[in-house]
Amino acid sequence: MNEPAPPRRVYVAGLSHETNSFSPMPTAIRNFEQDVCYRPTDPARREPALAFPGYGDAVSVVRDHGDLVIEGPFFWTQPSGPMPIALYESLCGDILSGLAAAGPVDMVVLNLHGAMMARGLSDCEGDLLARMRAQLGWAVPVGALLDLHGNVSPRMIESGAILIGVKEYPHIDYRERAEELYRVLCDMAAGAAHPVTTLLPVPVLSLQGTTEQPMRGLVDDLQQYERLDGILSVTLMHGFPWADGEHTGASVLVVSDGDREGAVLALAEEIASRFTDIVAGQPVERLGVTQAVDEALATSPGSGPVMIADSSDNPGGGAACDSTFLLQELVKRDVRNVAVGMIWDPQAATLAADAGVGACLPIRIGGKVGPMSGDPIDLDVEVLNVRSDARQRVFSDEPNDPLGLAVLLRAGGIEIVVNSHRQQVFSTECFSEMGVDLAAKSLVVVKSSQHFRASFDRLSRRTIYCDGPGTLTTDLEHLPYRSLGVTRRGAMFAVDRPVMASRFPKAGSNS
Repeated sequence: MNEPAPPRRVYVAGLSHETNSFSPMPTAIRNFEQDVCYRPTDPARREPALAFPGYGDAVSVVRDHGDLVIEGPFFWTQPSGPMPIALYESLCGDILSGLAAAGPVDMVVLNLHGAMMARGLSDCEGDLLARMRAQLGWAVPVGALLDLHGNVSPRMIESGAILIGVKEYPHIDYRERAEELYRVLCDMAAGAAHPVTTLLPVPVLSLQGTTEQPMRGLVDDLQQYERLDGILSVTLMHGFPWADGEHTGASVLVVSDGDREGAVLALAEEIASRFTDIVAGQPVERLGVTQAVDEALATSPGSGPVMIADSSDNPGGGAACDSTFLLQELVKRDVRNVAVGMIWDPQAATLAADAGVGACLPIRIGGKVGPMSGDPIDLDVEVLNVRSDARQRVFSDEPNDPLGLAVLLRAGGIEIVVNSHRQQVFSTECFSEMGVDLAAKSLVVVKSSQHFRASFDRLSRRTIYCDGPGTLTTDLEHLPYRSLGVTRRGAMFAVDRPVMASRFPKAGSNS
């Protein structure tokens, strides 16, 4: 009778930051400590890491397979500017030191982003993966979960890591992608698969959601392509246009079992062509501030509010989250029955909290970080609610992300959520936890680009995308790129980069 195989020893760690080269927000260790900064020597910080999409999913998947998780560090913070190189070296060093301390492992699972940059280092993921491969040698499978907004470099592929990105935006499929990645790694470890990862860069800069056609159909087809003979995984990386680097742009990643160069290239080119046609032929309509409010007010009455996504001030892409352009327009027009949130203004939140619920006071909100935030707005407000324990859901069943000190203010017919923890609106709790009856509102403005739709679509009757002034403007032609290294034409750019393939050595090889 054969003895059951012992559990695999799996090292799980991560370092994730979506870096916006044009963001006015600096990135420091304090930012990670406020968000997710977990080292196994500090168990008090473990819960936020396990609740975070990607890292927590990977830990859960490994355990569900009956294998042994060796928890390594995990670091994440809100998108912002390039971090100091010394900070990157420190966090990367923690992950590599944790791997060394783990002893022999059968595989490594990482939660990365794909668009992380430090000052003087434009490809942090490529650097981290190369260092890990140098430390491990070639006998241990390594896999990484990526955000689809990553900019994939040849160095990342050359590390031999299996790279699998989420397919959905909103990113509601981290658990499924963790399962997908772990299946591939287990087959590698057992010698049942010999994956080849192929990268096809796609010369496109864009921002595309996946909730509506035609992108919805393309995402559904990606999963159908994975049923083709020998195809283990297909990822369409949308890229992150606001990370100004040599490899910025979309790409197709195909993981195949063995060398199927002709078939894989044809598949990748088909996906790339379909994506390019979508971007060029049916761009998402993004209106200016005045036009967005016009459209919202002209929408026929119905059940649920009209949503305006203030996408250019989305902190989930590196914006400050304190712009006032839309709020100014609503106040100027005396629009009623509106909710706006969340505006990041710790000073205003503290002043309103000190005044207390029921207080009426003049207050200055927003417009503090820089020109892309607009001018501060002076309002006479009533304090409707004050909380320091409110949370929102981030692709989870339970609210797990603290809002910090949060206040609900009323100015005329507008209710405004102001908070002290800079973050985008993911879920309806940003308002409902503060006492806002969203279903009764005519109009709701959220500081988010797309993630909010996973929670708000069931409630709203229409979504309008607003591209006002801000760090995340989709008017990419006017951004001061320096490193892109290509000639841009609108949303498209010309580039000549080869297909890259990484052939992982067979088990037992040390080459």
